[in-house]
Amino acid sequence: MKLSIVVPVYNEKPTIDQILERIGKTAYEKEIIIVDDCSKDGTREILRQMEMSGRVPSARFLYQPVNQGKGAALRTGIAAATGDIVIVQDADLEYDPAQYGVLIEPIAAGLADVVYGSRFLSGPHRVLFFWHSLGNRVLTLLSNMLTDLNLTDMETGYKAFRRQLFSRITIEENRFGFEPEITAKIAKLRCRVYEVPISYFGRDYSEGKKITWKDGVAALYCILKYNLQRKK
Repeated sequence: MKLSIVVPVYNEKPTIDQILERIGKTAYEKEIIIVDDCSKDGTREILRQMEMSGRVPSARFLYQPVNQGKGAALRTGIAAATGDIVIVQDADLEYDPAQYGVLIEPIAAGLADVVYGSRFLSGPHRVLFFWHSLGNRVLTLLSNMLTDLNLTDMETGYKAFRRQLFSRITIEENRFGFEPEITAKIAKLRCRVYEVPISYFGRDYSEGKKITWKDGVAALYCILKYNLQRKK
């Protein structure tokens, strides 16, 4: 099965080389779709050099004209995907491409339409923020109550989808609201959802972490919006 690995990028100059190298080393038929969300730290210039040199095989480089957010970058990247499975891969080093096999196995086996990589099931993970962890669990609980799913990590950044699903789903959220939005929409489509344990190598704000408490509030709004206000 061909993988479409969508990499939303915003100000990831310290890690962009390494993450693309790791993706490139994975032993799958794949296309890498890199969507730069108008980076201001020199990341865009690095990507343009990569594109011109052909350093990253099977890569397609897309450039947002203005900064819009992760959800908007994913909307652009998924629209360009041609593979059988779409994987969301952040441009930092929190999620390891070496785990693609674990992430796609339920889809490849014909068991799942969507797979969530859970940071809370098992596997090594960096010990960081208590309040972030609690916030993630509360948002997951509220989402589960409305979707009737029993996920452990709705907010995970590691998700895999059968690409055909996106012919029935339109991504509307521009920022981190993508996670509760897509969860609500796949639940309403009654997709077969699996979770698998993944390792998680989190980073702190000094290392470039971007999500804040405001995104948590926005996620709560999205949970209510896409589960209660929308029929589909």
